[in-house]
Amino acid sequence: MRFSIFVASSLVAAASAAPTWPDFQVNELGDPLGALNAVSQYFNLVAAKVSTVKALSGPPRCDLSKAVMPTLPGMPPPASGSKLRHVAVGRGTQNYTCDGSADSKPKAVGAVATLFNVTCMAAMYPDVTTKVPGMAVHFNLDAANRLGPAMLPVSGHHYFTAAGVPFFDLGSEGQLPGAKNTSLSAPPGAAVGQKGEAAVAWLRLLATKDATNGLSEVFRVSTAGGSPPETCKDLDGPFQVEYSAEYWFWSK
Repeated sequence: MRFSIFVASSLVAAASAAPTWPDFQVNELGDPLGALNAVSQYFNLVAAKVSTVKALSGPPRCDLSKAVMPTLPGMPPPASGSKLRHVAVGRGTQNYTCDGSADSKPKAVGAVATLFNVTCMAAMYPDVTTKVPGMAVHFNLDAANRLGPAMLPVSGHHYFTAAGVPFFDLGSEGQLPGAKNTSLSAPPGAAVGQKGEAAVAWLRLLATKDATNGLSEVFRVSTAGGSPPETCKDLDGPFQVEYSAEYWFWSK
């Protein structure tokens, strides 16, 4: 399949990327060793998969029925009869604001992210896919919307509407405005952000009546970074925290 060939070639490109790609961000205020470890784990897995792909007599098959979404205890499964439609890695910012009071807590005011297609990767190389957010959070998107050193196509965008509704635009795949159904804290050991920020929660969002092309729900899993500081000390007004995550879209 065309997608299978693309994923295989993407893995090879990721392993041999030129230094002209987005810069790796290591902040001394964060966890430099943790950041390097997250990136090295990703590349070690990519290198292993490249060797495996080269040994195959033909391209691997993109069979979405074999894709298994990461989950946590207490996270409900997709609705009965749902089918996996699309898997993306989101890379962007979680957005917050502070009111000028040092003792107050930052208030969440949405998020903005570019979505990158990892659908077939999730089906064929799930161990690689789950490592992408931990790698990607340490590479800022450049003008060409490249996800660090990974050759992944943009499949859409995520943002919040003026009414505060989380919105996912997947182009021809459909649009999904959603409402939060379940929220669970990221597991211990989840990848931190550029300044050591904890991973944001894993979510399940159900589509509203305005969703298109049968999209019915989306899960945010394998989160990396994105959490605000505990208080607004030294902060006033809007600010952003870099994050990345996997998004699994389901349809009925």
